[in-house]
Amino acid sequence: MKPRPELAALIGDLVGSRTSFDRGDLHARLRDALREVNALVPPLRPLWITAGDEFQGTFSTVGAAVQASLLIRVRLAPEHDVRHGIGWGSTSVLDEAGGIEDGPAWWAARAGIESAERGERSAAGRSLRTAYALADGAHGPAPGWVNAGLVLRDERVSGLSDRSLSVLRGLLSGQTQRDIAESLGISPSAVSQRVRADGLAALVTAHELVGETGGSR
Repeated sequence: MKPRPELAALIGDLVGSRTSFDRGDLHARLRDALREVNALVPPLRPLWITAGDEFQGTFSTVGAAVQASLLIRVRLAPEHDVRHGIGWGSTSVLDEAGGIEDGPAWWAARAGIESAERGERSAAGRSLRTAYALADGAHGPAPGWVNAGLVLRDERVSGLSDRSLSVLRGLLSGQTQRDIAESLGISPSAVSQRVRADGLAALVTAHELVGETGGSR
């Protein structure tokens, strides 16, 4: 096995996809979303669909993985939702040609997604969609701090209307409020009101700050 430095592993799982009436269309949308996010948040290894309804990717920082998880979610919402597990640690390449990896970062990411799934069953965590875990012996961000931010972020996003999600999607893609208004066929004032009322500016600012700080240490 070829060891690698510590990195952020991201595992995603489509929520309720097995009951989707058109899974082919859902997976096509997922592929498009992953391609767009790979361009917005450059990964170490691009996000790709693995098996069934799961996808994976690796990033140089926890902050980048956190950013990717939000971008993927808002691109699939409101029709579909997704949960994510983020893990920080080392990885090992089992098969270079086949791109097969394993190791503590992946185990931590799996623990994270399982934690998110358990949280969804509780009243306090019903809106939880993302969780982070630190591999044993790894030197990364403290889980308590990261998960506190993820809980607040996921709760806010889960409460957004379809129109507000569209506005947030545009803001996260770098569009101006005027551009968003034109694409949605509404007035710039209506967009501005949604940004203020739904706390979208705070979500965007937090998203940008996470990327700037990186979160690898």
